[in-house]
Parts: sequence; structure tokens; C-alpha cells
Amino acid sequence: MGRTFENRKQTMLKRGDRDAKAFTRAGRQIAMAVRAGGPEPEANPALRRAIQNARAVNMPKDRIQNAIDKAAGASDTDDYQQISYEGYGPHGIALIVEAATDNPTRTVANVRFAFKKENGNLGASGSVSFMFDYFGVFRISPEGVERDELELELIDHGLEEIVETEDDDGKPLLALRCVRENFGSLQSALEDRKIAVASSGFEWVPKTTTELSDAEADEVIKLIDRLEQDDDVQAVFHNLA
Repeated sequence: MGRTFENRKQTMLKRGDRDAKAFTRAGRQIAMAVRAGGPEPEANPALRRAIQNARAVNMPKDRIQNAIDKAAGASDTDDYQQISYEGYGPHGIALIVEAATDNPTRTVANVRFAFKKENGNLGASGSVSFMFDYFGVFRISPEGVERDELELELIDHGLEEIVETEDDDGKPLLALRCVRENFGSLQSALEDRKIAVASSGFEWVPKTTTELSDAEADEVIKLIDRLEQDDDVQAVFHNLA
């Protein structure tokens, strides 16, 4: 997601709403990781990443622990599954919506309604994903990092590229991207070098982006915002510049 897009988008969102949504997403990531690999972070890499991502959005420690305990101890814990939806927003902007849901029927109905309400169209699987690359992404602070040197060191561990980005508060970050198969190798290389990772995961990155006027972009942002307000939606990826 481009900086220009993010700057426009943040003017339309309230900080409190962003935090609440981020905590919901983080809690579901933790629940899915615990159910898949157990409640001990040392033995569960997916849970370590989920906790790391929860900390990145400033989720309180007690809420993180409560999410772990609930997923580990409650027999009736919601069984979430990850599902992706694809479609087009206004002005032909491609969108991929990733959800974590315990009720796919409800989720697809809500996603379809959001697309329709904001002049978009929900498509079939594969309708836009060919326009994106699916990368593993590690975000780190640029402070004290010699970018060229790091790139040379990590290329043999699967690093594809390093790009400049920022968090929701505008703080600069470096995004290290790799193909899915090299995620574990790059993670180990960063750990060996004791490089602190702010957040990590998998993201759809557009192969090319499309520029729109501010008015046109705002129409797309309204759709993205409506989708992100749904508790089942974890992330929305797009090719808007």
C-alpha cells in the first residue's frame, strides 16, 4: 500500500476505531495459532508471530494472554478458518480481502454487500490474484540498519526485496519480502542476526499500481473502509497507488 494512499485513508479513520479493529484481528490470529500448534510460543512459531503482531499494534499484555488462554482452555472456542475473496472496486481497482471466520456463509454475504454498496463487484477465485505476488513480509525499524549490507547478507536466505514503508502512525519501517517457501529461512536469518521484527506475515503485493484522482481514490477508500469494519475481515489488499 502506497504512502499516498495511506495518508488519504488515515484522514478518514478514527484512531480509536483503528485500535479496536487491530485488537480484534490480533486476537483471531492468536486463536488460530493456538488451535493449530498449542499455547506455548517457544514451540509454536505461528503463535510467536501472532504475539509479535499483537504487540506491534499495542495490544495490552493481559489481552494477549487472555486470547491465548481462551483458545487453549475453552472447548467451545470459535473455530476460525482463513478465506480470501477477490473483486474489483470503483474505477477498476483490484481488491483481495482476507478473512478469518467461524461462519463463511455470513462472511461472504457481508463482503458481497460491501462491494455492492460501494459500487464494486465481488468476483470468483482467481479473478484478480494473478495481478499480485504473494510474499512473506517482515517489517523492521530502519534505525541502525545498513540497508545495502543487510540486503547482500539476506539474499542467500530468500530475500527478494527491501522496500520503505511506514506503520499506521507514520513511523518509517523497512519491509523485507520473500516468496512463501523462503519465509522460515528468512525468519531464522533475522533471528540469528538479532534483528528485531516489528511484525510479520503474508501479504498480497500488486505487480503494478493504478493512480486515481483524489475524488476517485476516496470512492475506493470508502469500500476498503467498509470491508475493514467487518470483524471477520483481517486485511484488504489492493493495487491503488
